[in-house]
Amino acid sequence: MTSPPSLSELFDHDPGRAGRYCVEAGDLRIDYSKQPITDEILAGLLDRARAAGVERRRDAMFAGEHINVTEDRAVLHTALRAPRDAVIEVDGENVVPGVYEVLDAMSRFADRIRADESITDIVNIGIGGSDLGPAMAAQALVAYGHERLTCHFVSNVDGADVDATLRAIRPESTLFIVASKTFGTIETLTNARTARAWLVDALGDEAVKDHFVAVSTNAERVEEFGIDTANMFGFWDWVGGRYSVDSAIGLSLMIYIGPERFREFLDGFRAIDEHFRTASLEENAPVLMGMVGILNSDDLGRDTKAVLPYAQELARFPAYLQQLDMESNGKRVTLAGEPVEGGTGPIVWGEPGTNGQHAFYQLLHQGTRIVPVDFIGFANPNHPYRHHHDLLMANLFAQAEALAFGRRNADEPFRNFPGDRPSTMILAERLTPSTLGQLIALYEHIVFVQGTVWGINSFDQWGVELGKELANRITPELSGDPTPSEHDTSTNAAITWYRTHR
Repeated sequence: MTSPPSLSELFDHDPGRAGRYCVEAGDLRIDYSKQPITDEILAGLLDRARAAGVERRRDAMFAGEHINVTEDRAVLHTALRAPRDAVIEVDGENVVPGVYEVLDAMSRFADRIRADESITDIVNIGIGGSDLGPAMAAQALVAYGHERLTCHFVSNVDGADVDATLRAIRPESTLFIVASKTFGTIETLTNARTARAWLVDALGDEAVKDHFVAVSTNAERVEEFGIDTANMFGFWDWVGGRYSVDSAIGLSLMIYIGPERFREFLDGFRAIDEHFRTASLEENAPVLMGMVGILNSDDLGRDTKAVLPYAQELARFPAYLQQLDMESNGKRVTLAGEPVEGGTGPIVWGEPGTNGQHAFYQLLHQGTRIVPVDFIGFANPNHPYRHHHDLLMANLFAQAEALAFGRRNADEPFRNFPGDRPSTMILAERLTPSTLGQLIALYEHIVFVQGTVWGINSFDQWGVELGKELANRITPELSGDPTPSEHDTSTNAAITWYRTHR
């Protein structure tokens, strides 16, 4: 496509765009006027969304159809936050009663733990979606956490991760939550067995049933581990790991913030679900943001996206979105099994402001690569230091302005800022359980829109499998037989070096 006018030109010729290219969804105010769009460009983007079947595929998802065709599954994370009286059928069965059966069991358990003054620490052991979601959300909602409880999250199979956590807690006052759908994820089970041995060494075998619970669907393996299956909380194959923080995977979060706040969290998701399901494309925030992302990546060749929350509590939000977006849309084959034409899946990264300003903003302002930015900020903080927050938000607004319009300095070219760096600004009154749910759901549906336009399956992740298979083959070669020989020469040499030096 022809390059759009610069942002300076767009604002000069259309000063009313700031009001026109702004949409509200739930409690979120989303200003995308600093993106390279005109009415004509936007109309073309929405035509592309319609032609790709975004509305049709969206409706199929909400209806429980098996749109995850490579695994023959429904995609129904939206059912996790549906109203109690909703009817959502998968293969002829209403799944909502089962969702609430698990939520009610979680609530009873969470209330019991919150009332038990002997418990001071909650350790969630998982990886990927079983870690990133609750870890991000617990940090984001620390202002709403129980004052007696501390949440810890162990995910990396690197022993330094579990070791650091075990050093910080006491066996008699710790509850471990092992989060693995199959109870067979090797990293999670390795960490869980280490934690179990540590607990048993201090308190004996009988303590396992009182200090361990499971988020899983494999009752046999859970029982073999020593966990009472009455303390096993399940979920379904129509919930992908990276979409599961609002399922039983969020048990640690529910214990920390309490069932009532967790329901507010789910209500936030639901508000954006309903907006996405019912709003016209012209007023639909996930569609608008998704298609602006398509413009930047496909048409303008901008293959990365920075998500920059001006809220320290959201420090882990960019990492959470990395999995959500890059595992969902990092695909090279279409739903029909054909190679995709063009690119898919932006590279997502970011850090909270203002830390990032003293790290990578130099590249954003004056580098040769143009990186679209999503800024996130809040009118009110969850701390008492108002002057800090005013300074923080002044920096947010200043950075968006500086990226868009730059500063001309012909006499000193090293002080010249070209501007024309696009950004979207997402604002809400306060970071609450509800607004966090809204933010997550917004990005879930952005990923959906873009995957639909690219014609790919956003809900499988076969790319994870090969590395797992090879690691399982290599593990016994590191400490015993067989001698490595079935790999390439570089890998064989690395294994041999490790065996010599371990």
